[in-house]
Amino acid sequence: MTHNQNLQDNHQHKHILNDKDVFSDIRRQRLMQICMVSSFALIASLLVARSLTLVIFSIGLSCLLVAFIFAYRHKITVSAYILLGSLTTMLFALAFTGAGLFDLAILGYPSLFIFAAILGGVGLFISILIFVISQCTILAWLTLNGSITPNIPSLSWSHLVFILVIFIVTSFSVYILVRDIKRLMLSLHKENTKVQRSQTQIQHLAHHDPLTDLPNRYYGEILFTQSLADSLKNHQQLALLFFDLDNFKPVNDVLGHAAGDLLLKELAQRLTSILEANQYLIRFGGDEFLLLAPHSNDLAHLNKLAQELIRQCSLVFTIQQTQVAVSASLGIACTSQHGTNFKQLCRKADIAMYQAKEAGKNTFHFYDSYMDKASDAKFKLLQTLRPAVSQKQFQLYYQPMVDLKSGSVTAVEALLRWPQPDGSTIAPDQFIPLAESSGLINEIGQWVIQEACRFCAKQRQQGHPKLRVAINLSVMQFKDGHLQDTVEDALRKAKLPAEALELELTESLLIDDTHQIEKQLNRLSQLGASIAIDDFGTGYSNLGYLREFSASKLKIDRSFINSLVSDKQDDSIVKAIINMASSLGLKTVAEGIEDKATLNKLIALGCEIGQGYYWSKPLPENVLTGYLNKT
Repeated sequence: MTHNQNLQDNHQHKHILNDKDVFSDIRRQRLMQICMVSSFALIASLLVARSLTLVIFSIGLSCLLVAFIFAYRHKITVSAYILLGSLTTMLFALAFTGAGLFDLAILGYPSLFIFAAILGGVGLFISILIFVISQCTILAWLTLNGSITPNIPSLSWSHLVFILVIFIVTSFSVYILVRDIKRLMLSLHKENTKVQRSQTQIQHLAHHDPLTDLPNRYYGEILFTQSLADSLKNHQQLALLFFDLDNFKPVNDVLGHAAGDLLLKELAQRLTSILEANQYLIRFGGDEFLLLAPHSNDLAHLNKLAQELIRQCSLVFTIQQTQVAVSASLGIACTSQHGTNFKQLCRKADIAMYQAKEAGKNTFHFYDSYMDKASDAKFKLLQTLRPAVSQKQFQLYYQPMVDLKSGSVTAVEALLRWPQPDGSTIAPDQFIPLAESSGLINEIGQWVIQEACRFCAKQRQQGHPKLRVAINLSVMQFKDGHLQDTVEDALRKAKLPAEALELELTESLLIDDTHQIEKQLNRLSQLGASIAIDDFGTGYSNLGYLREFSASKLKIDRSFINSLVSDKQDDSIVKAIINMASSLGLKTVAEGIEDKATLNKLIALGCEIGQGYYWSKPLPENVLTGYLNKT
């Protein structure tokens, strides 16, 4: 049993106890009221009573006072039995000394039944009923046997008083009984109304997202079933448009989660206002939304709807006096082509949405079966990647970097490979993005740094004391803030000086969380490692990055080098990069050099370091060792 269930049970138990206390208090009040009214009635009767009747009324009045005292002291059951027992006995005595079953006292018995119903449960009621039946039976038996002779008195004003007293007490008991019943009925009606209202609220909460008040995922499936039935009835198709916000996380990180919640609420209101009557917007979770949209096989209509959703998402929000801009990526799946199972359609629309993200975000894609094949391939690759990481199935290859003036190898770049049992190799561009998205890249990156440092230290000990090693870094390796610790640990274990290590970063990495990256790179620079900007010229080429991150090298992307000799435009770009780097005191490295003509051109342009198949392709450790020994 859960903690919440225990709390709920305790609450119900307390509620039951409270109900019992209230009912007990009402019984006590009614008991005291009946004692008082009956006492006043007996006092009135005493005024006209004579002889034995006076004695009987006096004893009855005394018993009523005792019953009142017990009720006052919360001895409700004892008080009820004393009250009803004494009244029953008093009426029996009056009938016994009077006209028997024909005596006026017999009219008081119905009041006792009403009292018993008001004051007690089944036990008290049955006890009084049996007691009264026994008394009537005894009176009849004694009369029929001649043991008593009914004394039928002549009518007097005292008899009228007795009758009025009996009627007043009976009417009072009936009045309070009916009033309590009316109150109970009114209370039950109010409680029933509350329960119905609560059930409606509970059902609404169970079916709707508490933040945006949109249907939630559970209710979304119900709405899908209803919409699908309506669409089939109207000879229409049903489309699922699955989308999420591309830049929502920075809103939470910078402005706080409260601001993010406000943005989602405003977005929900904005999108709801443009929907048609048969369209349903569903909050699928987080910043993910789903739209159910019936359509008549009109893809142009769906295109227009998707574009409008994306446009609405990209309109500026004003959150906490701050203008916030986000975008959305959207995927579409249709029942006419992709099935009628809600979960499968959501999955397919989700796959299409991620295809839109990969295409540059802020756009939409329809689902296609090839996406499923790509998704399955990624899933299968991920299943083999996890054990490969734990079993260290990777291998480092090294490609030499050559000083273009002297022809000597100054450094090697460590390049990761994933060899397979069949002799093939999975390329890094296939598994590295998957490792980054799955969180495995940190463990892989740590192994690469350790292996590369170990290899470089070994080569230095074997006759290449100035050799340096370059390692490519992923942005994910900066996320946890422990990259410096990983590098220091690898250098210490390998006994390699920090100046022998070169860390390569792509331009795209530098636009991700520049403050966090800058802080860690400064620490690594202070440690002695150098920083190189890889693939320069293909990204933003922001000179501010070169200053902020203390870069010492620019690696010119191979796309400019491949056609350097034949393309004058690439010639101008490479020349501009080299001149700019020289003015900033940076060395330039040209990647992808494959022939003598390209080499001569780069030397003429003033490039200092080269790398490419002209000298060597990437080599495994044992082969590279032989290569270095020959140079």
